[in-house]
Parts: sequence; C-alpha cells; structure tokens
Amino acid sequence: MARQSSIRLTAEAPKHPQGQPLSSLRVAAIGGGTGLSTLLRGLKRHVQPPPSAAPSSLGWEQFPCAITDLVGIVTVTDDGGSSGRLRRDMNTLPPGDLRNCMVALSEDEHLLSRLFQYRFDSGAGLEGHNFGNLFLAGLAEVTGDFALAVKMSSQILATRGRLYPATTQDVTLAAQMDDGSTVYGETNITASKQRIQRLRMEPATACALPEALEAIERADLITVGPGSLYTSLITNMLVTGISEALAAASGLRVYICNLMTQANESLGLTASQHIERIYDHAHAPIFDYALVNVAPISPVLLQRYAAEGATLIEPDIERIEALGVRCVPGNFVFEGDVLRHNYDRVTDAVLQLAVEHLSKHQRAAY
Repeated sequence: MARQSSIRLTAEAPKHPQGQPLSSLRVAAIGGGTGLSTLLRGLKRHVQPPPSAAPSSLGWEQFPCAITDLVGIVTVTDDGGSSGRLRRDMNTLPPGDLRNCMVALSEDEHLLSRLFQYRFDSGAGLEGHNFGNLFLAGLAEVTGDFALAVKMSSQILATRGRLYPATTQDVTLAAQMDDGSTVYGETNITASKQRIQRLRMEPATACALPEALEAIERADLITVGPGSLYTSLITNMLVTGISEALAAASGLRVYICNLMTQANESLGLTASQHIERIYDHAHAPIFDYALVNVAPISPVLLQRYAAEGATLIEPDIERIEALGVRCVPGNFVFEGDVLRHNYDRVTDAVLQLAVEHLSKHQRAAY
C-alpha cells in the first residue's frame, strides 16, 4: 500500500517561516514535449505578472504569487513533423517544443497564441507547418541566433518566464537497442519496435547555454518531467553541463513521474526504474523528491492505452526511497480525451516542497 505523504497540499499562499507571504522563489523546469508545456501552464499562474498586465487576463489574482523567476529548459532533438522539415530545409534547431512552451507561458492564450499554434492544412510547402515554427525559424535566420529568436518571440507573446533551448548546437540522438542495433534520430527511435538500452547524443560535446546553467545554479526549485523518458528527459542529461549543474545545485530537485508507460521508451518500467534510467545517463543522483501519481484511472482510458501496449506506471514507493529520493504520492491526474497531469495539483505540490525546503534553510541560518 502506498504510504501517505507528509506533504499537505493547501490553497493558502506559501509563507516564510516568519509568517509573511513568500514571493521570491526562482524555478527552473527541465523537459520537453507536452509534459513540460503542461507544467509551465500551471507554474505561470504563480508568477508575478508584469505591471502592464490586466488583472483579469489570467485570473492571476486567484493564485498566490510565489515565483519571481521562471525558466524553462527545453530539449531540441525533435526531427519529425513541421520541426523536422524546418530542421532539414533551413538547417535550424527544431522549434516545436519551444513554441508549445511559449504558448503555455503566454500572458494571454488567445489570438496570438492561437496564431502561433495554427497549422496550415493546405498550400505547397506550407501544409503541415505551424505558423509559430515558421516564425521562430525565420526570426532565427534574421538574427543569426536561435536563442535570441526564442527570447524575442517570448516577448511578443508576453510570456511569464524565460525559455532556453538545452543547447544551440545541431544534435542527433542515437539509441542502442536491446537487439544490439543502433537507431539514429528521435523519430526513428520512437518508431522502433525494439527497446532502448542506452541513449547518446552526437556530437557528445554539445554544450548547454550558460544562461540555462546559471538558471539551474540559482534556482530554489528545479523540476524534471513529466515527459517521454528518453526523448524528452534523458536527452537533456546528455547535454554537457546540465547533469553536472543538477548534481551541484543547492535548490530542491524534484522529479515528476509520468502517469503511463510509453512505447519502447518505458514499457514495463516502474517509477523507481524511470529514476534509475535517468541516473544511469546523468552519472549522478540528481533528485531529492519524486511526485508519483497513486490515484486510480478510469478503466475506459486504461483500456484505450492498453491497446497501444501502455500501462499505468507502478508507484513502487519503497524502492524510490531506497534510492535516496523522498516520494510524494498523490492524485496528480487529469482525465480528458487523453491522460495529462493536473498542473494545478502538481504546481501546488512542488511549490510547497520548495517553500518548506527554503524555510528549513532560513531557520538554520538564524
């Protein structure tokens, strides 16, 4: 039976030990795909809005503002769909995951955000492309700097945080499979019927942006996940500097476990085995806590995922804690057409962990 966490989620604003509202958390979130954008959508509600923002644009007054600096560090290994085409045709980094994170962090997810997410359904050369992908790729061409293009696009969308690609070097994933073969490219890896044994990045010397490493170093809270185990999470650990920065970080490091297993990336793996795979590639223990869903999921959705070979991830809490990682079990699931994390519950949990961690250090300093 899953043990109950000592963490009690509340609706109150996080507090300093002295009882004053806390409004100085620095947060760095690492990942990719829909997992990171979902989490950022929850975290942005706790970021102090800019003075020019209309109070009702996000309903932010309903949420405690506990974050003064929010940074997303996003994987850049996608080589499929619109991103893959732009990567091949324009020799640019794949913009898709970054675009999704920009929209998630935007001040107002309406017209401009809808425009950035708009996908052309016709037109020679345009069909299948997202407008936001084209905009980012074009801006990168104009400025000659992909990271600067991300920054300028974020300003246009008035994002409640900063976004950095994990690296600005053109990188390719290579996976050693369980049959001894090597598969190259994220799309080919995820489509393979073999199981991934180990992942590497080429070139292996690809370095993280200094700004991303600084964000990890300065953060009070660092999250990894949710997201595809190998192609959204481990891929970031392969970028030179990121694993080292996580291992040395003084902030609280929290792993947000996926809800379901996925294709050849994690079939049959328990929650603790997800952590072990990340540690194997990071070459260091890099988590203090792990958020693990223990809430039941409707049989209808479970059957739908079972048709794809996916199953509910076993929350083997004792094994997680045997790795030196404190486990926070809870209800972190949102059921729609597909399963997603409930970003408000996840955000509440990670912020409360960060507040308690920061409060403990402050008390020790007195």
